[in-house]
Order: sequence, then C-alpha cells, then structure tokens
Amino acid sequence: WITPLRALTNDIKKAMQEAVDEMGIPWKIYTRTGDTSAAEKAALKRKLPEVLLTTPESLHLMLAQKEYPKIFKGLQVVVCDEWHELLGTKRGVQVELGLSKLKEVVGCELQVVGKKDTKVPPTTHNSQLTTVVPQLRIWGISATIGNLEQAAEVLLGNSFPPDKIKMVRANLEKKLDIRSVIPDNIENYSWTGHIGVKLLPQVMAIVAKSKTTLIFCNTRSQSEIWYHAIIDNYPEYAGIMAMHHGSLDNELRNWVEAALHAEALKVVVCTSSLDLGVDFRPVDTVVQVGSPKGVARFMQRAGRSGHHPGAVSRAYFVPTHSLELLEGAALKQAIKQGIFESRDPMLLTMDVLIQYMVTLAVSEGFRADELFAEVKSTYAFADLSHKEFNELLDFITKGGKTLAQYDEFLKVEIENGLYKVNSRRVAMRHRLSIGTITSELSIRVKWLSGGSLGTIEEGFVSKLKPGNTFWFAGRSLEFIKVKEMTAYVKKSNAKKGLIPSWAGGRMPLSSQLSAVFREKLDEVANGIEKDEEVTALKPLFKLQQELSHLPQSHEFLIESFKSREGHHLLFYPFEGRLVHEGMASLLAYRITKVKPSSFSIAMNDYGFELLSDEDIPIEEILEDAAFFSINNLLDDIQHSLNANEMARRRFRDIAHIGGLVFTGYPGAQVKNKHLQASTSLLFEVFTEYEPDNLLVRQAYNEALSFQLEEFRLRAALQRIEKQSIILKNIERPTPFAFPIMVDSLSRDKLTTETMEERIAR
Repeated sequence: WITPLRALTNDIKKAMQEAVDEMGIPWKIYTRTGDTSAAEKAALKRKLPEVLLTTPESLHLMLAQKEYPKIFKGLQVVVCDEWHELLGTKRGVQVELGLSKLKEVVGCELQVVGKKDTKVPPTTHNSQLTTVVPQLRIWGISATIGNLEQAAEVLLGNSFPPDKIKMVRANLEKKLDIRSVIPDNIENYSWTGHIGVKLLPQVMAIVAKSKTTLIFCNTRSQSEIWYHAIIDNYPEYAGIMAMHHGSLDNELRNWVEAALHAEALKVVVCTSSLDLGVDFRPVDTVVQVGSPKGVARFMQRAGRSGHHPGAVSRAYFVPTHSLELLEGAALKQAIKQGIFESRDPMLLTMDVLIQYMVTLAVSEGFRADELFAEVKSTYAFADLSHKEFNELLDFITKGGKTLAQYDEFLKVEIENGLYKVNSRRVAMRHRLSIGTITSELSIRVKWLSGGSLGTIEEGFVSKLKPGNTFWFAGRSLEFIKVKEMTAYVKKSNAKKGLIPSWAGGRMPLSSQLSAVFREKLDEVANGIEKDEEVTALKPLFKLQQELSHLPQSHEFLIESFKSREGHHLLFYPFEGRLVHEGMASLLAYRITKVKPSSFSIAMNDYGFELLSDEDIPIEEILEDAAFFSINNLLDDIQHSLNANEMARRRFRDIAHIGGLVFTGYPGAQVKNKHLQASTSLLFEVFTEYEPDNLLVRQAYNEALSFQLEEFRLRAALQRIEKQSIILKNIERPTPFAFPIMVDSLSRDKLTTETMEERIAR
C-alpha cells in the first residue's frame, strides 16, 4: 500500500488493523517508512506481513536490497493511495518505475477462460481459449481531478490496455457548506498582504462555536504567525490548540494527530501536512487562510471536516487582502460547476531513471535489453529512444563524455552483460540518496537540555546570532549555538522574534481558478451582483472604475502612470504569478527592442508591473500586432529571461536526484553553499563541453514547463491577442495596481542598455 505521506501510514495501519481484527482475519499490518526503526526493517527482511504500508522512497529502498525478487514474489495487490498527489511529480515517476519492476518480478500467467485456475504453459497457441491474466492487481485511489482517465493510464502503464481499466466512482453527493469570512469594513481592509491576521476575531468566533477546527495556512511561516497570534490574543486556548507542519519533529506531529483523534484539541493550525486522507472524525470545521490557489486543493482541505458518511463538510475562506475575496466567489462557483485542475504527468525525467538504474545495479543488477523493455512499459518513458537509453548506460558506467576521468562517476560495472555496483561505498551512498524530494538543507532544532523540536533551513540559521529570539513550533526560542547541523536553543520569554521562512511557499493561481476569477470579474464589470463577496467588494470596484476601468471578458486592461520612482506600466492578465513572471520579462524584452531601456519587474497573481526611469511609448508599441504574438515565443523567452540561470537552478535538483552530487551522511550533511558550487560547476562543464547532455536538456525543459508554465503563457497571449486593449493613463495607483507595487519583493532587472548609456543617463 503506497502512500505519499508518512503521516498517512500510521493512520491507515490503525484503521486496517481494527478492521482485520474485527473480522477475525489473522493478518499482520506493518509500515516501512523513513520513521521505521532499523530493528523493524531487519525483521521485515526475515518475514513479510500480509499488508505492508510504505512510501515511494521506501519501495525503492526495498528494490535496492539484495534478493528483492524473493521479497516480492508472492505480491498480489498494489494499492497506490492519494495518486492525484503523486501524479505530475517525480515521486509519481518513481512509483511508475517501481510498479514496472514489481510487474516483472510477479510475472504473468496464462489461464484458460471458463476453467477456474487451470494453468496453461506459455507455449499454448490456442488464442481463443487462453488469455493473459496478470497475477498482480493494481489499484489507484484518487481525489477528484480533471484528468482521471489519464491518471489511471499513467498508474497502470502502457502494458495495460486502456479498455481493461475499471473506474469505480462513489455515487455520493458530499454535502458542502462553503462560506467566505467577510471583513466588517471593506474600505479599511488591506489591499495587499498574505497573512490575514486582521480577521482573527471572526476566525476565533468560528472556532468557538465548532467542535474542532483545522486552520489551514499556505506556508509554514504563515502557520507559525497565526499560532503565535492566537496564543497572544486568546491565551485561554493554551493546552487545547496545537500546530502541525512538515518541519516539526515527527514525535510532535504524531502527538498532534493522536490528540485530534482523542478529541483533546479545539483548534490546530496546519499546512499541507494535514491535506491528505488522514481521517480526523472530531473535525467539523476547516478554515482556509488566504487563497488555496486551486479548486482541487480547497476541496481536499474542505473534506478534512465532516469526514464520515452523511456529515457536512464545512469550510470557511479567509481572504488576506480585499481582492482575494473575489477568489472566494470563484472557488464556490468552480466547485458548483465541477471544474477541477488536471495533473499533467511528467515525461522522460532522466534524473529519476538514472537513480532507478543505479538502484537496480546496487541490488541484483540488470541486463540492458530487459531493463529497456521494462522501462518503456511505463507512461513516463514510453518515448525513450535507444540512443537516450544508451547515453544513460554510458553515464552510469563511464561518466558519459565529460566525466570519464573522474572515478566517483564510474558507479556501475558490467560483468557478462550484467550491470552491477560492486563498490560498497557507492552502494551505501546511493541508498542514502534514494528519493526525489529536494529541499534546502535542514538544521535540526534541539533544546540545550535535550529533545528535538523539528528542522529549519540552513539559510535562516546562518543569519542568527547567539541570543537572538525566534518563533518555531509555536514557541519563543533563544538561539544558543550551531554544532554539527544542530541548532541548540532554550526557552525565551520574549514576545517578539523572527519567524523562519521555508523555500517553496508561494503557489501560483491555477489556470482553472484564474478562468473562473475572470468570469467573476466580467460579472462585476457588467453590474451582475449574485455573490455576497461581490456585494462586499462594491466600494473597491467602484473606486477601480472611477480611477481607471473594470475590464470585461473581451477587454485587456493596461494602466500607465508616472511617480517619483519612474514610469509605471501595469498589465492585468489574471493568470497567476508564474505566467506573469514570464510574460513581464517577455514584454519588457519586446519593448527594449523598440526603445533600449532598463526595467524593474513586479508581479502577483492578478497582474504585473514594468517600471522604468524613462517614458515608454506604449501607445506606439501597442500598434504593433506582434507585441502579444506567440511568434518567436521561445526565442524571445530565451533572450528575455536569464534562461541559463533558471536552468541552473533546476539542474541543482536534477544533479541531486541523478546522483551527481552526494548530500552527505546522516548528521554530517554537506553544506548548502558547497552543494550549490558543485552543481554550478557541473552545469557549466556540461554546457560548455556537452551541451546536448540529457540532464542539461531536462533542466532547460523543466525551467520552461514548471517555472514559466510556457504552455499557459502561450494560451494567455493567444487570448489577449483577441481582446480589445484598454489603455488608461491614471493619476495614482488603483486598487488593482497597489498590491502589485507593494509586492515588489520579486523585482528583477532586465536591461539592454549599454553601461555607457546608463551612466550617461
């Protein structure tokens, strides 16, 4: 039973054990995850239980053991839980590869149709009588997503005919009660921000009248801030509230989950760490702080409340700034219409395949032709060519064209056609590196007196001085020292302190939610008022209309004005932060071709700003039909963005997953700056001496697909080309403009001016 979250394994184990005990079935149910002790893992090698709950990483660790075919020979069923969470990620590709091996180990047999269990030798040619019956049954369990059929095909692989796939759907209408928390005085509510603590009194009123509430925050930092705010303002909740996020110590998280089950907690502030199917019966209310940025994610979180038959799922949406209220209306409409995001499967992720090849070489070894056929049976690698596969073989045995001189890249040896790792050191380092989750290097936080609180990122700790106070795990802590990847702390009574930030906090608005948001905006522009959120936002929209314009669905709004900072151009595609990042750089580049200038760029989910010291002849530029054109799009993107830098950032993770760099032994991790330097150097070497290297190509492809959402950018430009352009010269920032200008944390410089021109100016 494969699940994406360790937290789920404990929950499912408990539920399964209860069920089998009650039915009198003498089954043993074990878990094998990163939290399993060495003794338990050793016991698993000797005798396997009837049911094993595990994660994608632990499955691959089992495939890296000698004699894994013996372990899995009797396998009958694989269930992949929460498949929608894994689909579209490298962990999902890991599952695909793991399943391809399990299918091969278990094998298929021929059965005569109509005669039960009669085995027929594989040489039988009477095709009318026989059929291939796989001994392995594969189930996927998924929440609602936009591409369920494709999700099933990805899980089951190419060897499974699509017409044989069975889709089982629950024919139940889940009752949902979704409401927005509307500020008492919208005129005084903030136009920008992403914390939302101003609405704490309304949220605590909801908590007071509920049995148990989960308050979902989008980032770990935000959850720390909310927890701190509640304890400060509502001290009576001390002892009946808790916090849960991925960086907290495992023991702490388990305690919170157990306390939720035991109905001992009134409120838990959490992040996506409690998103998935953990069944907390006492929870009757969910509060989402800030936009979840996607319909499916919101549904998933709402479903954490009333998680039993016949119960109502009750969810409140708390906007962190005024315009976000409209996202609340868009969310409700999207759910009503059944509009959910699709998860696009990842294809040809060579770093994951390299890791898998070395995993097999560490255990039993593999033969190239057999592995090629096996890997081609997966959805992810259906289009893998012989040439590419041979390059990968060359890479793991000889270090490819570029790294052949360095022994550490010659990991796999060939003996009579069998690819095998013989070095114990290589095998050990590989087992320690299995997995595709890459993150900032973590530093463990421990009390000086002993006991662990969790992990924070190295970058945050490096800025602390002894005596500094920071908030973590809901406590005020005084930093003492760092020793061997551990930060030692003691309790502090200080009320104020720094709050750690973690990488990967900001999600972009999904294309489905963006589309419904634009529909809502069109209703506003046409005077249609059918949502309480729109009614509440009337003063804001009235001001936007007075100062500038409210765009209808066939219009594209651009605002222009001059301030002390310079000349501002604001564009409103309402397409999400990542698309805006790409579009801002692209349009800035196209402007610089007409008039050389420097731009500072800022963006949010609704639009972006180009700020220049010089007046931009925007009227003249808009007359050129090619300004929003998709012609030469890729070339212009390469020129407009530092594509090299974006690919270099992606390459860092690819190098880690593909085993080009070793992140260190437990308790002796390699410092982040050293890892960065190593991957940067490798990237430069490949770019210069082997530009067609598969991992470098993958880095550029990932930068386009994931960082820029190139497909969405293209679609947005095509939409804008058909719209009427409304250019408004305004006197001061409008409600639409203000949040973008404040959100200039993401300002980047783009210039085509020569140094002399800039100095002269």
